[in-house]
Amino acid sequence: MCYGGPKRSSTLALPPPRPLLVLLALSFGTPAAAAAQPPARERQERQVVLPSNPGEPALEARVAAGVATYLRFDAPIDRAAVEVEGRATRFRVVDPGERTITLEPTVEPGPGEKLVVRVRYKDGASPAGATLLLVSHPTLVDKEVEVVRRPRTLEAMEAALAEKDAELAALRALSGPAGFVFSGRLTLAGVKARPLEHVSDSTQSGLKVAGGEGYRAGLWALVAVRVRNLPGQQPWKPAEARLTLADGTPVKVRSVDMNKAQLSSGEEGFVAVETEAPFWKVDDVLRLELLDKSGSRHLSIPKVKL
Repeated sequence: MCYGGPKRSSTLALPPPRPLLVLLALSFGTPAAAAAQPPARERQERQVVLPSNPGEPALEARVAAGVATYLRFDAPIDRAAVEVEGRATRFRVVDPGERTITLEPTVEPGPGEKLVVRVRYKDGASPAGATLLLVSHPTLVDKEVEVVRRPRTLEAMEAALAEKDAELAALRALSGPAGFVFSGRLTLAGVKARPLEHVSDSTQSGLKVAGGEGYRAGLWALVAVRVRNLPGQQPWKPAEARLTLADGTPVKVRSVDMNKAQLSSGEEGFVAVETEAPFWKVDDVLRLELLDKSGSRHLSIPKVKL
């Protein structure tokens, strides 16, 4: 005897698709969306003119992260005095040169943000120096900015020339015989001159004394010595002079000059040493010492009368 039960279907029912699986299927079935890239910035080269007065707006230079911007100046700048806001934290490169500054930020200024750059000129013609503001721009970046100072007006140049002419006239008046009279350095007492005795052919430190003269007036005294730098020696230049009396009393030296920038090997020149007003007697003997900057090559002349 057979018992019949409910008849089962031969087709297996599938569960409805899950939403996550559908999303994955759609994702793999289409190309990946490209990441949005910022538009490439156009690199520009510009020339800007510094403001002539503090009331004018400061100059701006457009910078971008990872892009080098060169600031070029029309005169040498003081490299040690360059100031860049955020230099230690916002820039990969800050490199001041003789006339340039190379800037490469790692973090560029945000919208509305301005980083200050201050520069001083070596010639001092523009005491306020130059100030620039670093900003960012969505489509532009400055590859090079040439910074020039505003040309001086004709009136300003004429005034500066007149000032220099006056200074030159004053120097000429003081440098010649008239200047000696005006300053009181030449009076009715006159100037007594005498040759230096027993100093020729003295050789020390590769230097030779070839003669000299002494001069004495009321407010000053001067000794002029001919010095020869012997062949094969390094260049020599006096940096200091000392004068002392026989008892060790020092004489104040006002200046040490030479008629040449330095004495090359085998070259001869005049060294002039000026002193304060003479307080010693005419026949007193003084010792003159000439020293170079290193102090390793000195020349001692023991019998000088002024």
